[in-house]
Amino acid sequence: MGATGATRTGGQPDDEQPVRRLSWTRLGLLVLVLTLVSGGVFVSVTQAAGRTQIPTRSWSVPYVDVTLTPTFQFQDPAANPARTVALAFVVADPRDGCAPSWGGYYSLERAGSDLELDRRIAQLRSAGGDVMVSFGGQVNDELAVTCTDTSSLTAAYRDVVERYDLSAIDLDVEGTAVADRAAADRRAEALATVQRERKADGHPLAVWLTVPVSPTGLTAEAADLVRSTLAGDVEVTGVNVMTMDYGNAKPAEQSMRAATEQAVRATVAQVSGLYAERGTTLSDAQAWAHVGATPMIGQNDVDGEVFTLADAEALAALARANGLGRVSLWSLNRDAPCSASFAGVAVHSDTCSGVDQTSSAFVAAFADLGGGSAAQVRDVVQTPARQPVVDDPANSPYPIWRAEGQYPAGYKVVWHGSVYQARWYAVGIDPSVPATAGTSSPWALLGAVRTSEAAPAPVLTAADVTARWDPEVLYQRGDRVLLDGLPYEARWASRGEAPGTQFPIGPDQAWGPLFTIPGEPAGT
Repeated sequence: MGATGATRTGGQPDDEQPVRRLSWTRLGLLVLVLTLVSGGVFVSVTQAAGRTQIPTRSWSVPYVDVTLTPTFQFQDPAANPARTVALAFVVADPRDGCAPSWGGYYSLERAGSDLELDRRIAQLRSAGGDVMVSFGGQVNDELAVTCTDTSSLTAAYRDVVERYDLSAIDLDVEGTAVADRAAADRRAEALATVQRERKADGHPLAVWLTVPVSPTGLTAEAADLVRSTLAGDVEVTGVNVMTMDYGNAKPAEQSMRAATEQAVRATVAQVSGLYAERGTTLSDAQAWAHVGATPMIGQNDVDGEVFTLADAEALAALARANGLGRVSLWSLNRDAPCSASFAGVAVHSDTCSGVDQTSSAFVAAFADLGGGSAAQVRDVVQTPARQPVVDDPANSPYPIWRAEGQYPAGYKVVWHGSVYQARWYAVGIDPSVPATAGTSSPWALLGAVRTSEAAPAPVLTAADVTARWDPEVLYQRGDRVLLDGLPYEARWASRGEAPGTQFPIGPDQAWGPLFTIPGEPAGT
């Protein structure tokens, strides 16, 4: 959502170096209303079949840039007060236009291992939350553009929906893709097929279209995209407009608040007209429930366009008053003040808003629209659901946490059946103990250890070591030995001091490993 600075990338920062790094009803904590349009009737995917209902509340579902560094821990209530998140972006793999990838960097499998994405989604759901996946974005190619074989495109969408067991997806169509009619037709045919399959299996799939907007409403190309998607028999849950980066379309004297409200109201009227073209008459309430709004919080990509906290509160009031179907924001990664390294506000950044705010202030402005409060989510996550389990190294994907272990930022451990990752240097702090008021834990909970997991093999960085460690030998710095089949190198002279076999190896130990352990951050 934008061209420079705080751009919706769906990928890495500017250096582009890969870094290791929506149904809340599952626990009955909150009914998430997703509406589908079929024959002019809204059907909530969380309601019993055949019941109809107009949503009385908007759906708050902020975006998370999944592959942006540093990794945003959306599954951790200490970092994310939102219940429902839209994970962005699944795009075409640069090497295979019909293969889905996260940001063009990670296959679905690699995102599961390198980003722990499957585990983190499962953790969010275990706390009563859910995710929606967003396809497309401004950077990279949406699958329908590059995949010209409709059956292969259908398979790509199906793979993502089934892997993450999704009840809702978002198609973020931007740039030249908005006017690509051939891609629109392929996309509609593929989505309609996947929707029918999911419905037949008892798992309805809501589909949102996210498109550009001006203060006067949908652009002609965006309106045509909605029209062709409806014509392709896709049950479109709603049209989400990107209320941002208006540029010359917004009069200089018009405030962002006024431009956003004008854009939303104009879109509601247009959506009503687009459905009327298909023979479906929407009431005013139904038309509002078919529309969503996504502002870029804080400093937009266009200089002079700043969406403030007061603007967010005004949008929330508009949504409450009219039953706006959805309110999102770009992005949770940016919902924080910029650090002192920035000269001041009005900063274009992927990781801060560029305005004076407290962390999570924007998502908090939309909290009462749907998805619950930060306190509710935190209470659920921190209430033990079971007694601590005894961790078995043979079935643990990462080293077992040790009180004496010294863990650098990014290190992953297993403790009481769950996987944690160090936010910063940590020693002696139990990952499973919640932080006290006014403090933060150095550990982020990634999710539970799965029963199918086992201890992975270390990755050797030296393959030519053959001498076994001997307690009687006086070793000098640089000497290399094997212990339990693993190579080590002497850090200083020692005799009788065995290489450590519990990880991470402390800086006071005489031997350094010539291998890496899964869970270690790069460079350790």
